[in-house]
Amino acid sequence: MTIRHIPPFARARGLGAAGHGTGRWWAQRVSAAGLVPLVRWFALALAGGAAADHAKLVAWLAAPLNSGLMILLLMAGFHHAALGLQVLAEDYIHSGARFVAAAAIQLACFAGVVFGIASVLRIAPMA
Repeated sequence: MTIRHIPPFARARGLGAAGHGTGRWWAQRVSAAGLVPLVRWFALALAGGAAADHAKLVAWLAAPLNSGLMILLLMAGFHHAALGLQVLAEDYIHSGARFVAAAAIQLACFAGVVFGIASVLRIAPMA
């Protein structure tokens, strides 16, 4: 019986320290890349006076393109936040409260995106 030597890179390819985690790492990078143009669009819209007063904001958000991009921004932003906060909880909470913190993070981010989408959809048909 011979022992086959496997190089360290081959053993570690695609695996994190515990044999998983690269999926979340990639998801965070992809969500960050998606957030760059969305946040830029939102910042330019605000700088252009889209939120100068309530009536302008409602009219701006009533446009289908703007409401669709706002929903994408909310989904990507809360997903990215959930991924980042989950990593913080896993890295810095070393007790039974880790599960409670992870569940609270997921619940809060889900509630935030649902509330945000409902708000956009409620405002959109007003104009």
